[in-house]
Amino acid sequence: MTSDNPAFEKKRKAAIDPCQVERVRSFLRGEGFPDEVTTSEETIFTVDDAARVVGVPPEQILKSLVLLVDGDPVLTLMSGVNQVDTKKVRILTEAKKVRMADPEFVFEWSGFQVGGVPPVGYPESVPAYLDEDLFLYPVVWAAAGSDHAFFPVSPEDLKKLTGGMKCSIKKKKT
Repeated sequence: MTSDNPAFEKKRKAAIDPCQVERVRSFLRGEGFPDEVTTSEETIFTVDDAARVVGVPPEQILKSLVLLVDGDPVLTLMSGVNQVDTKKVRILTEAKKVRMADPEFVFEWSGFQVGGVPPVGYPESVPAYLDEDLFLYPVVWAAAGSDHAFFPVSPEDLKKLTGGMKCSIKKKKT
């Protein structure tokens, strides 16, 4: 992934460091959860990459997606095989406009790169909406601030950690 913006590219390259992973680890420890973050030389950038590296089906890979809801960031936490339905999110949040945040915004706002966006570790509280399909599995695997770090979490613990809400936000498969 590259950008035409040189300042963004400089920040993007600088962001690939252990500090982002440490933010996630610190958050988990601060919430009383064990530090089970694993790093890998192989990338987990895509759901298929992550499923292969972790050794689980794609359904158990957590996608942490940043949406802009009337201009404000929210997290949609999706099962790896599902796509978020922005119309459902708009109705759920009673918003006028919902759209996927672009990679530059995600990085500027969170400090995390797309492909390594975690569900936790943000400096401020972020509304989170959890795909109900996550709750079909005892454990899902989330990025930990880098496309080379991940951790296991139960959907119930994920709900507690994020203060999020379980809801039907996936697109119907056709």
